[in-house]
Amino acid sequence: MSATLTRPLLLAGCGKMGGAMLSGWRDSGIAAAGVMVVEPMGAPSFDGASGVTIVASADDIPGNFDPEVVVFAVKPQQMDSVAPGYARFAKPETVFLSIAAGKTIGYFEQHLGAGAAIVRAMPNTPAAIGQGITVTCPNANVTANQAELCGSLMESVGDALSVDDEGLIDAVTALSGGGPAYVFLLVECLTEAGVQAGLP
Repeated sequence: MSATLTRPLLLAGCGKMGGAMLSGWRDSGIAAAGVMVVEPMGAPSFDGASGVTIVASADDIPGNFDPEVVVFAVKPQQMDSVAPGYARFAKPETVFLSIAAGKTIGYFEQHLGAGAAIVRAMPNTPAAIGQGITVTCPNANVTANQAELCGSLMESVGDALSVDDEGLIDAVTALSGGGPAYVFLLVECLTEAGVQAGLP
Protein backbone atom coordinates (compact mmCIF):
# COMPACT_ATOMS: atom_id res chain seq x y z
CA MET A 1 0.00 0.00 0.00
CA SER A 2 1.27 3.46 -0.91
CA ALA A 3 -0.57 4.96 2.08
CA THR A 4 -0.53 3.19 5.41
CA LEU A 5 -2.97 2.93 8.28
CA THR A 6 -2.04 4.45 11.61
CA ARG A 7 -5.24 3.35 13.39
CA PRO A 8 -7.59 0.36 12.98
CA LEU A 9 -9.82 -0.33 10.00
CA LEU A 10 -13.51 -1.17 10.44
CA LEU A 11 -15.23 -3.27 7.76
CA ALA A 12 -19.04 -3.35 7.80
CA GLY A 13 -20.06 -6.41 5.80
CA CYS A 14 -17.90 -9.33 4.76
CA GLY A 15 -19.70 -10.98 1.87
CA LYS A 16 -18.14 -11.67 -1.52
CA MET A 17 -16.75 -8.18 -2.16
CA GLY A 18 -16.01 -7.35 1.47
CA GLY A 19 -14.23 -10.67 1.83
CA ALA A 20 -12.17 -10.03 -1.30
CA MET A 21 -11.10 -6.65 0.07
CA LEU A 22 -10.24 -8.12 3.46
CA SER A 23 -8.09 -10.81 1.83
CA GLY A 24 -6.38 -8.16 -0.28
CA TRP A 25 -5.68 -5.99 2.74
CA ARG A 26 -4.18 -8.90 4.64
CA ASP A 27 -2.05 -9.84 1.63
CA SER A 28 -0.82 -6.25 1.38
CA GLY A 29 0.46 -6.35 4.95
CA ILE A 30 -2.38 -5.10 7.13
CA ALA A 31 -2.25 -7.10 10.35
CA ALA A 32 -5.29 -8.99 11.61
CA ALA A 33 -5.08 -7.01 14.84
CA GLY A 34 -5.63 -3.82 12.85
CA VAL A 35 -9.02 -4.87 11.44
CA MET A 36 -12.46 -5.30 12.96
CA VAL A 37 -15.30 -6.80 10.91
CA VAL A 38 -19.02 -6.37 11.53
CA GLU A 39 -20.74 -9.41 10.05
CA PRO A 40 -24.11 -10.63 11.39
CA MET A 41 -23.68 -14.00 9.66
CA GLY A 42 -20.69 -14.84 11.86
CA ALA A 43 -17.00 -15.33 11.22
CA PRO A 44 -16.03 -15.71 7.52
CA SER A 45 -14.30 -19.00 6.74
CA PHE A 46 -11.54 -17.87 4.35
CA ASP A 47 -7.87 -17.51 5.32
CA GLY A 48 -7.83 -13.70 5.21
CA ALA A 49 -10.29 -13.55 8.11
CA SER A 50 -8.05 -15.55 10.44
CA GLY A 51 -7.26 -13.59 13.59
CA VAL A 52 -9.54 -10.68 12.70
CA THR A 53 -11.98 -9.49 15.37
CA ILE A 54 -15.55 -10.26 14.28
CA VAL A 55 -18.65 -8.72 15.88
CA ALA A 56 -22.29 -9.23 14.94
CA SER A 57 -23.45 -5.60 14.84
CA ALA A 58 -22.32 -2.00 15.25
CA ASP A 59 -23.73 -2.13 18.79
CA ASP A 60 -21.07 -4.71 19.66
CA ILE A 61 -18.15 -2.43 18.74
CA PRO A 62 -16.31 -1.37 21.92
CA GLY A 63 -16.87 2.23 22.95
CA ASN A 64 -13.15 3.02 22.82
CA PHE A 65 -12.67 1.67 19.29
CA ASP A 66 -11.28 4.47 17.10
CA PRO A 67 -11.09 3.49 13.41
CA GLU A 68 -9.14 5.44 10.83
CA VAL A 69 -11.36 4.09 8.04
CA VAL A 70 -14.90 2.72 8.12
CA VAL A 71 -15.65 0.65 5.01
CA PHE A 72 -19.26 -0.03 4.03
CA ALA A 73 -19.46 -3.29 2.05
CA VAL A 74 -23.10 -4.20 2.64
CA LYS A 75 -25.84 -4.46 0.03
CA PRO A 76 -27.41 -1.11 -0.93
CA GLN A 77 -30.86 -2.22 0.22
CA GLN A 78 -29.46 -2.83 3.72
CA MET A 79 -27.78 0.55 4.03
CA ASP A 80 -30.74 2.43 5.55
CA SER A 81 -30.59 0.21 8.62
CA VAL A 82 -26.78 -0.05 8.71
CA ALA A 83 -25.38 3.46 8.16
CA PRO A 84 -26.91 5.24 11.19
CA GLY A 85 -25.15 2.83 13.54
CA TYR A 86 -21.79 4.23 12.45
CA ALA A 87 -22.56 7.94 12.82
CA ARG A 88 -20.66 7.98 16.12
CA PHE A 89 -17.42 7.56 14.17
CA ALA A 90 -18.02 10.69 12.07
CA LYS A 91 -15.15 13.03 12.88
CA PRO A 92 -12.46 14.71 10.76
CA GLU A 93 -9.81 12.06 11.42
CA THR A 94 -12.02 9.15 10.31
CA VAL A 95 -12.98 8.59 6.67
CA PHE A 96 -15.92 6.52 5.44
CA LEU A 97 -15.39 4.45 2.28
CA SER A 98 -18.51 2.99 0.64
CA ILE A 99 -18.82 0.48 -2.19
CA ALA A 100 -22.64 0.39 -2.00
CA ALA A 101 -23.94 0.89 -5.54
CA GLY A 102 -26.35 3.77 -5.99
CA LYS A 103 -25.75 5.31 -2.57
CA THR A 104 -24.52 8.85 -3.14
CA ILE A 105 -22.23 11.02 -1.08
CA GLY A 106 -25.29 13.10 -0.18
CA TYR A 107 -26.99 9.98 1.15
CA PHE A 108 -24.13 9.32 3.55
CA GLU A 109 -23.89 12.98 4.56
CA GLN A 110 -27.57 12.75 5.51
CA HIS A 111 -27.03 9.64 7.65
CA LEU A 112 -23.57 10.40 9.05
CA GLY A 113 -23.58 14.21 9.18
CA ALA A 114 -22.58 16.94 6.76
CA GLY A 115 -19.10 17.11 8.28
CA ALA A 116 -18.27 13.44 7.66
CA ALA A 117 -15.35 12.60 5.37
CA ILE A 118 -16.82 10.28 2.73
CA VAL A 119 -15.34 8.48 -0.27
CA ARG A 120 -17.74 6.79 -2.65
CA ALA A 121 -16.25 3.89 -4.61
CA MET A 122 -17.49 1.77 -7.50
CA PRO A 123 -15.57 -1.49 -7.94
CA ASN A 124 -16.47 -3.90 -10.73
CA THR A 125 -17.13 -7.63 -10.71
CA PRO A 126 -13.49 -8.79 -11.24
CA ALA A 127 -12.59 -7.05 -7.97
CA ALA A 128 -14.00 -10.13 -6.26
CA ILE A 129 -10.95 -12.04 -7.55
CA GLY A 130 -8.46 -9.20 -7.13
CA GLN A 131 -8.50 -8.13 -10.80
CA GLY A 132 -10.92 -5.22 -10.69
CA ILE A 133 -11.08 -1.55 -11.57
CA THR A 134 -12.41 0.85 -8.93
CA VAL A 135 -13.24 4.52 -9.35
CA THR A 136 -13.43 6.63 -6.19
CA CYS A 137 -14.90 10.07 -5.53
CA PRO A 138 -14.30 12.01 -2.28
CA ASN A 139 -16.45 14.70 -0.76
CA ALA A 140 -15.05 18.08 0.27
CA ASN A 141 -14.26 16.90 3.81
CA VAL A 142 -11.76 14.25 2.70
CA THR A 143 -8.10 15.18 3.11
CA ALA A 144 -5.48 14.34 0.49
CA ASN A 145 -4.03 11.69 2.79
CA GLN A 146 -7.46 10.12 3.38
CA ALA A 147 -8.16 10.04 -0.36
CA GLU A 148 -4.80 8.37 -0.99
CA LEU A 149 -5.44 5.86 1.78
CA CYS A 150 -8.85 4.90 0.35
CA GLY A 151 -7.32 4.53 -3.10
CA SER A 152 -4.65 2.25 -1.65
CA LEU A 153 -7.28 0.13 0.09
CA MET A 154 -9.16 -0.33 -3.18
CA GLU A 155 -5.92 -1.21 -5.00
CA SER A 156 -5.93 -4.39 -2.91
CA VAL A 157 -8.56 -5.74 -5.35
CA GLY A 158 -7.12 -4.30 -8.58
CA ASP A 159 -6.48 -0.84 -10.00
CA ALA A 160 -8.02 2.32 -8.57
CA LEU A 161 -8.67 5.73 -10.11
CA SER A 162 -10.20 8.88 -8.63
CA VAL A 163 -12.65 11.44 -10.05
CA ASP A 164 -13.83 14.75 -8.59
CA ASP A 165 -17.23 14.74 -10.32
CA GLU A 166 -19.56 12.29 -8.60
CA GLY A 167 -21.79 12.32 -11.67
CA LEU A 168 -19.15 10.26 -13.46
CA ILE A 169 -19.78 7.38 -11.05
CA ASP A 170 -22.99 6.57 -12.95
CA ALA A 171 -21.02 6.19 -16.18
CA VAL A 172 -18.47 4.05 -14.36
CA THR A 173 -21.28 1.85 -13.03
CA ALA A 174 -22.58 1.29 -16.55
CA LEU A 175 -19.21 0.66 -18.20
CA SER A 176 -16.53 -0.72 -15.90
CA GLY A 177 -19.03 -1.74 -13.22
CA GLY A 178 -21.47 -3.72 -15.35
CA GLY A 179 -19.40 -4.29 -18.48
CA PRO A 180 -17.42 -7.33 -17.32
CA ALA A 181 -20.59 -9.08 -16.15
CA TYR A 182 -22.12 -8.64 -19.62
CA VAL A 183 -18.94 -10.01 -21.23
CA PHE A 184 -19.02 -13.05 -18.92
CA LEU A 185 -22.68 -13.61 -19.82
CA LEU A 186 -21.89 -13.37 -23.54
CA VAL A 187 -19.10 -15.94 -23.18
CA GLU A 188 -21.46 -18.29 -21.34
CA CYS A 189 -24.10 -17.89 -24.06
CA LEU A 190 -21.55 -18.56 -26.82
CA THR A 191 -20.31 -21.64 -24.98
CA GLU A 192 -23.85 -22.96 -24.55
CA ALA A 193 -24.64 -22.28 -28.21
CA GLY A 194 -21.53 -24.20 -29.25
CA VAL A 195 -22.52 -27.18 -27.13
CA GLN A 196 -26.04 -27.16 -28.57
CA ALA A 197 -24.51 -27.06 -32.05
CA GLY A 198 -22.65 -30.27 -31.28
CA LEU A 199 -19.21 -28.99 -30.30
CA PRO A 200 -17.51 -31.19 -27.69
